[in-house]
Amino acid sequence: MVRRPVAWVVAVVLFAEAVGIAALNWFMGVVVDRQDMSLAGLDPDRMSMSAKAGAVVFGLYFALCGLVALLVAVRNRPPAGLGRVLLISVAVVHALLGAVSWGLIGWRAFLFMVVVLALVVLLLMTYDRVDGAGGAGAEADGGGEGGAGPAGDPEPEPGAGSGAEAKGDTPPAGPFTPPAPTTP
Repeated sequence: MVRRPVAWVVAVVLFAEAVGIAALNWFMGVVVDRQDMSLAGLDPDRMSMSAKAGAVVFGLYFALCGLVALLVAVRNRPPAGLGRVLLISVAVVHALLGAVSWGLIGWRAFLFMVVVLALVVLLLMTYDRVDGAGGAGAEADGGGEGGAGPAGDPEPEPGAGSGAEAKGDTPPAGPFTPPAPTTP
């Protein structure tokens, strides 16, 4: 129930971050371009061009991650392949930016980065839980053979067996998986 709203929020936040990061880097490029000083012998024109290139690259990166989150929200399906990798990478980027922002900017920027990190992780985890519950649970129940386990043996009735099992001294037995053959 919370999956789609989280995906929409992550998409909006990542699109806003794309615009904000691109505008900030572009502004830094303009500031460096207008000064007539060099930093440790570096050419101001090259520093300006690299800041503007960074604006384009990081803006497109965050916009692409926002597009993945938007597609997750619209389709209501988990991200797969490159989209999943992009969302994991943007979570790592926010974790690193949060750690850096604590010391350089302050606790408000750190809090923002941690909230975005939590939203991205929540987006990834809510879809994992839905996929894992349907696929593995049906196979672990015995494949729908009417109470029979994987080997076809019916499950013992509660209370049947030795006195130790009835007292609860031993844990309940899980599904039996025969060992794999070692010879061809």
